[in-house]
Amino acid sequence: MPVDDRNHDHDRYHDHHWDTDHEDRFEERLGEALHQAGGAYETDRRALVAAGETRGHRLLLRRRAAVVAGVASVALVGLGAALLVPGGDGRQSVATGAKTPVASATPKASYTGDQLIGILERLLPRGEFGSAEARGTDERLPPYAQVVYNDGKGKAAIAVGFNRVLPGSEQARQTIACPDKTLTPFDSCAVTRLSDGSALKIFQGYEYPDRRADTKLWTANLVTPKGQQVSVSEWNAAAEKGAPVSRAEPPLSPARLRTLATAGAWLGVVDAIPVDPRAPTAAPAQPSGIDGGSVASTLVSLLPKGVKVVARSGPDSGYAYVVVDDGKGRSLVQINVQPNMSDVEGQLFGAGAETLADGTKVVTHEGPGEKGGAGVVMWTADTIRTDGFRVVVSAFNSGSQVTAATRTAPMLTAKQLRAIALSAKWRGLG
Repeated sequence: MPVDDRNHDHDRYHDHHWDTDHEDRFEERLGEALHQAGGAYETDRRALVAAGETRGHRLLLRRRAAVVAGVASVALVGLGAALLVPGGDGRQSVATGAKTPVASATPKASYTGDQLIGILERLLPRGEFGSAEARGTDERLPPYAQVVYNDGKGKAAIAVGFNRVLPGSEQARQTIACPDKTLTPFDSCAVTRLSDGSALKIFQGYEYPDRRADTKLWTANLVTPKGQQVSVSEWNAAAEKGAPVSRAEPPLSPARLRTLATAGAWLGVVDAIPVDPRAPTAAPAQPSGIDGGSVASTLVSLLPKGVKVVARSGPDSGYAYVVVDDGKGRSLVQINVQPNMSDVEGQLFGAGAETLADGTKVVTHEGPGEKGGAGVVMWTADTIRTDGFRVVVSAFNSGSQVTAATRTAPMLTAKQLRAIALSAKWRGLG
C-alpha cells in the first residue's frame, strides 16, 4: 500500500488502521485490502526513517497488509465451496457441495448501496440484521456493503468489498499471498485455485495482531482470471473496532466464507464499477532489485558468533529479516539494501547525520517499536553512500514487532548495527 515509492509505505495493518469514525475506518480497510491505497505519510524523523526502510520491502508490506483481505493456514484443498439453495422464506441458506463460483449474473449498469446491502443480506444464512452501510458502484471509491448480523449466537459485523486488479500484476499476486507469520501472527491461512482459474484466500486471525483485544478477523478474498476482486470480512463483534466481543468466533465458517466470496452476484457488481480510462491494460514487469535471499545470507554472515538463527525471511527484493537467539531471548533483526536512494537523502539524513571520510552518511535511532508489541523497542542504523546506495538495519527486543518484549534490549548493540550497515559485503549484492 505505498504512499509513494520515494516516501513511506506505512504498514497500517499493525497499528491497526482504523479511525474513530466508522465509515472512514471501513474505507481505510478497503484501501488496504482491495487496492493498497491510502496509508499515512508522517513527516517526523522516525517516520521518515521507516519510510525509506519500507520502500525496500514494499512487497512484504503489501503481503502483510493483505491479511485484511484474508488468510488461513488450514489447507482447504478438497473442501468444497458451499452451495446456495433456496430457503423457505425466499432468502438463501447454505449447504456444502459446490466447487466453483456461481456463474455471474448479467451485470447491471450500476448498483446502489441499498442494493448491495440487500444482496449481502440475502446471501447470508437466516438471521437478524441490524445497522448497515454501503457505497454503490458509481462512487469515487470502490463499492462495499457492511451489515450487523446475528444468527442467534451474538452480533457480528460482516462486510464485502469490490475492486478490479490487473491480472498478473504485483497487486493481484499480493492480494492472494499469505503473510509471513513471523511478522503477522494469525491462526490459519490457505490459498486454493478454483476450477475456473480463480484464486481464493481464506484467513482466520485477529483485528489486533498484538492481541490487545480478543476481536477476531476472518476473511475470504477472491481474484478471478479477469481481475475481479471480492473481499469478505467478518468479526466476532458488532464492529471491527470499538465494540465488545459478542461471541467466541465470527459467524461464518471457512466454508461459508468461501460460499459468500464466490457468489456469482458479486462478479456482476465488480463488472459494474466504471473503468478508469487511465488505468494500465497490461501488468508491468516484475520490479528488479537485490535478491532478498542474498540479503538474508549476508546478514547472517555479519552476525556475532554463537548467535542462533531461529527464523528468516523469504526472497523479497532488497529486504530480509532474521530472528536470532543468544540464549537470553529472541530478537528480530531486519534490513533493507536499496540502490538509488539519493532523492530521499535530504529527508533521511539531516544536519545531525555523521559524514565519514568517504562521504558515507550515518544516523542511528533508538525508540519504541512501531507495531504495538508490549515493551518493544527498535534500534536502527541507517547509512547512505555517495551514489545513493542505502543500507538500513534495525533490531528489536522481541522476536516479532507485534508480540511482547522477550528481553530488555535488542540483541545487537548500536555499534554492531552500525558495523553491519557499513559492511563492504553489501556492495557485492548490487
